[in-house]
Amino acid sequence: MPSEPIVIVEGDITRQKVDAIVNAANTSLLGGGGVDGAIHDAAGPELLEECRALHGCHTGEAKITRGYRLAARWIIHTVGPVWRGGGTSEDELLANCYRQSLSLAVQNGVRSIAFPAISTGAYGFPLERATRIALREVRSFLEKDSTLKKVLFVCFDSHTRKCYERVLAESV
Repeated sequence: MPSEPIVIVEGDITRQKVDAIVNAANTSLLGGGGVDGAIHDAAGPELLEECRALHGCHTGEAKITRGYRLAARWIIHTVGPVWRGGGTSEDELLANCYRQSLSLAVQNGVRSIAFPAISTGAYGFPLERATRIALREVRSFLEKDSTLKKVLFVCFDSHTRKCYERVLAESV
């Protein structure tokens, strides 16, 4: 790989100019708080209509919709695990969120994608642990498939951004 396609920024995922953004959704896919609510608000009511037709999503899986009023053409909805102490397959479920999101992206011709810090908000997944899983899965995917040219991690605040930057620097 000539240059690192992984970029870490602090900001609003709904404003990213990429082919697809990833929504840290709940199992209903019908909107909620945090990133999920912000994406539904920014995309407009058509997103809710399309999500209703998907009939939800299981934890660790992903589904794709159009982006509607967003700059991104696609929204990939993935349901991260709720942290329950680490003994209920949370790490594997979170890793599956990234794997399935990346796979769906490539299947739909996506060349640039933006991820939030899945499961680290209301779902309580420890930030550094989630960051290590996210970066490991994205790097592993990029080693096997060069379709994606840019993978953005969009951090809601400076604490999250600094964690991503530190973990990324350690793994170079």
